[in-house]
Amino acid sequence: MNEDNKDIEFNSVFDLYTRVKPALKSKLKELKREKFEYIKEEDIWNYLVKKIWIDAHGLVLCDVVNDILNAENKKIDAFVKEEHQKRKEELLVEELDLL
Repeated sequence: MNEDNKDIEFNSVFDLYTRVKPALKSKLKELKREKFEYIKEEDIWNYLVKKIWIDAHGLVLCDVVNDILNAENKKIDAFVKEEHQKRKEELLVEELDLL
């Protein structure tokens, strides 16, 4: 196998995240154009990790980029709102525990 066909390997999730950052930025621009101004790059990543790749094994770089670019904006939005609601509920429980 020549060097051009060698699979790209990543030493950490951070390395992968850094490698796909241009795709995340592109998706973020798309979301901003559709008025989802509050969504961040990390939200897109977390949506994919928690909802799309939860049971994935052996993902390759092209699949990761494809998933980023083709993720449904309304599903990302719903995920972000759901996560925000969970955090609010957790904070409320923590506050009640302090009483």
